[in-house]
Amino acid sequence: MAKKSMIARDVKREKLVEKYFSKRQELKKRILVGDLEAINELNKLPKDSSSVRKRNRCQIDGRPRGYMREFGISRVKFRQLAGAGLIPGIKKSSW
Repeated sequence: MAKKSMIARDVKREKLVEKYFSKRQELKKRILVGDLEAINELNKLPKDSSSVRKRNRCQIDGRPRGYMREFGISRVKFRQLAGAGLIPGIKKSSW
């Protein structure tokens, strides 16, 4: 289980990314055109409003490592749920 503060920090980052997404896109287009003032404006926005600062976390326990995008959970929880037969279409192989 991840620390509650780390999960809360990621939630805050998600909200900031959504809030500033259109503004960042507009400034990036202006930078490509050659507007140097747009660079300063982009630097003044919060760092956490950048989408690359978001972290994929397990929806169940918030674990940041071993995240499986297809299922939205960590490998640890995936193994537990798959072993219990709670994920449709997934079963443990044996040969």
